[in-house]
Amino acid sequence: MSLGLHKLKQHKSWFDEECLGFLDQRKQDKMNWVQDPSQSIVDNINNVRSEFSRYLRKKEEISEG
Repeated sequence: MSLGLHKLKQHKSWFDEECLGFLDQRKQDKMNWVQDPSQSIVDNINNVRSEFSRYLRKKEEISEG
């Protein structure tokens, strides 16, 4: 199965398609930043990273208990 720029491989049990979505968005933003190194794109990259971290923390909380 393929989703965006990444192929779905056998990852950890918590790694799902939404995780791939965050990675794909971050990769796309980085490619855009290479073409146009503006602060707004850097902000987008940082926002995606922050959202992904929050998402993973919530998943961890759910899996623990």
